[in-house]
Amino acid sequence: MATADPFENATRQVNDACDVLGIDDAGLREYLAMPNRLVRVKVPVRMDDGRIRVFVGFRSQHNNDRGPYKGGIRYFDPEGGPEYMEREVMALSSWMTWKCAVVDVPLGGGKGAIYVNPKKEGLSAGEMERLTRSFAHAISEVIGPEKDIPAPDVYTTGREMTQIMDTFSKMSGNRRLPGVITGKPIPMGGSLARNVATGLGTAYCVREAAKVLGVGMSGARVALQGFGNAATFAGEYLEKQGATVVGASDSRGSISIPDGATMKALEDWKAKESTVVGFPGSKKITADELLTSKCDVLIPAALENQIDADVAGRLQCKIIGEAANGPTLPEADPVIHSRGIMAIPDILANSGGVCISYLEWVQNNMGYYWTFDEVAKKMEEHIVRGFSDTHGLSKKHGIDMRKAAMVLAVGRVVEAFEHRGIWP
Repeated sequence: MATADPFENATRQVNDACDVLGIDDAGLREYLAMPNRLVRVKVPVRMDDGRIRVFVGFRSQHNNDRGPYKGGIRYFDPEGGPEYMEREVMALSSWMTWKCAVVDVPLGGGKGAIYVNPKKEGLSAGEMERLTRSFAHAISEVIGPEKDIPAPDVYTTGREMTQIMDTFSKMSGNRRLPGVITGKPIPMGGSLARNVATGLGTAYCVREAAKVLGVGMSGARVALQGFGNAATFAGEYLEKQGATVVGASDSRGSISIPDGATMKALEDWKAKESTVVGFPGSKKITADELLTSKCDVLIPAALENQIDADVAGRLQCKIIGEAANGPTLPEADPVIHSRGIMAIPDILANSGGVCISYLEWVQNNMGYYWTFDEVAKKMEEHIVRGFSDTHGLSKKHGIDMRKAAMVLAVGRVVEAFEHRGIWP
């Protein structure tokens, strides 16, 4: 059962940041917490068997004081039904506002969703395309290259993004408008480095944290919880810094690798066996044992709500890089902070994706495309600056990195709001 209200959690984080910033105006707090607009649409689709089915879709536009709304579109069916999903997209759009602000990209927060699990329901390619184009039509009035730029999310890919772009372009007089969407395939105006963005951004953050803490990355021991895109690229780029992977997990189980392993060997084994479990020289362990294993760097890159206060009290790492969204429960943060472990929060550690989305949008709008190294360097500059600014506020106010990141982000949005004012 879905019991916690995600939008209440998002609002609490905003208020916590306002407390640190000394913002007492209740109206300004409400302005910062509430979405500017929430659109709920019906999405009619003719299914392969000829019947018509009506889906429920959402687009939440949280804040555009610093730039156009930005955020993914997910096809999913969370517990709690469409009513819960509505609150979820409101929260996710809020977190996107802060994620953009903390790495200082000139975008605001948005999020979209359709209440459907295409994998569970086995939707055909034709049904997926009709669903996607119908949704694009339904939200066409509120999206656009200078208004709201969606991107892929759960169960959506570059294919769906291309279909949204094509639908919007045809509805706009057949104008070529690649900047209406990001996460596109390269031939359709996508950006190089998009596939590695989240993991590479996490690796940049870990590198900066290691400098602050005096942890040498050469020989540093890394545990990867999860072995999807974010974890594998984080592992690869940390390995390039000299680190060694000593633990890993996937949906089939967790392993410790006392003597370490190369990412290539682990990836080859996973490709062959469909799991990291059984890797030569490894020992199968529990998920709890992986999280609390002795290592220098822990990368939670799987599910949310993995580190509670109990687990936090038994962690043996020095740095946590949250490649996943929400892997740490609020109750764990003070425990982690009091133990001197640096937890790099998700809105900073996994912000590589939104940085590359921004850079893809810029390339689309100017009609000029950068090399992989150029894109990666520009992303690095945003993330390193975001880490430095966040760490500075953490030291200044004596607060953990998560609260510091929110203070930084909220402060930047408030600054933009004060410049813009209220009109009409």
